Amino acid sequence: MDAASIFEWLKGNAEIFIGILSAIVAVVSAVIARGETRKQRKLATERLRQSIDAASLDWGAAAIDTMARCATFVRTRHLHANEGAFMAAKSNMLILLSTLVDRGRMFFPNIDPDGKGVEKEGAYRGSRPPILDALMFAYREVEATARENGPPAEECGDFIDECRRLLVSELQAHLDPRRLDEIVERYDDRSKENRAKAREQSAILRGKLLTRRPNVVLDRGFASNTIPERPQ
Repeated sequence: MDAASIFEWLKGNAEIFIGILSAIVAVVSAVIARGETRKQRKLATERLRQSIDAASLDWGAAAIDTMARCATFVRTRHLHANEGAFMAAKSNMLILLSTLVDRGRMFFPNIDPDGKGVEKEGAYRGSRPPILDALMFAYREVEATARENGPPAEECGDFIDECRRLLVSELQAHLDPRRLDEIVERYDDRSKENRAKAREQSAILRGKLLTRRPNVVLDRGFASNTIPERPQ
C-alpha cells in the first residue's frame, strides 16, 4: 500500500483512527494517573506515620524523663524535710505516671481486647503492652514507697531504672529507627513471637515488684477522688 492509498484510507476512516488514538491516550493517561495516585497515597501514608511517630516520640521523651525523676525521688526519699513535703512530691510523681499511662494508650492499645476485661471501657480491655507495663510497675513502686522504712532506697531506684530500660527498648521498636524506609509496619502489627521477649521482661519485672512489694495489687480500679488516679 503506497502513501496515497494510506492517505485515502485515513480520510475515509478518520473517525476510527481518531477513536483509536483517543483510546491509546486514555489508557496511557490512566496508567500515569494510577502511578501518581499510588505515589501520592504512599506520601500521605508516610506523612501520617511521621506525624504519629513525632507524637509518640514526644510522649516517650516525657515518659523517660518522668521515670528518671521517679528513680531519683525514691533514692532520695529520706532527704525530704518532712512528711508533707515527701507526700507532695510523691503525689506529683504518681499523677505524672498515671497520665502517661493513659496518654500512651493512644499509641499502644491493649493486647487481646476480646479475651480479657470485656466488661471494661474499650481502651481498658485486654492486657497492657509491655511498654505501658513498665510505667505501671513504676507507678506501683512509687505508690508503695514510704519516706522511712521499706526496701533500700538504691534498690527501689534500680527497679525503676529496669522499668525505664524496658520502656526505651519498646519505644525504639515502635519507632524502628533502623528501618525508616518501611512505611506500613507498626508496633501493633508485631507478631506475638516478636513481642515474646518484651512480654517475658515485663513478667520478670512484675514478679520482682510483687516480691518486693507483696501488698501491691496490680490492675485494680480507681479507689477514690481523694488520692492520685491509679491507672488500670
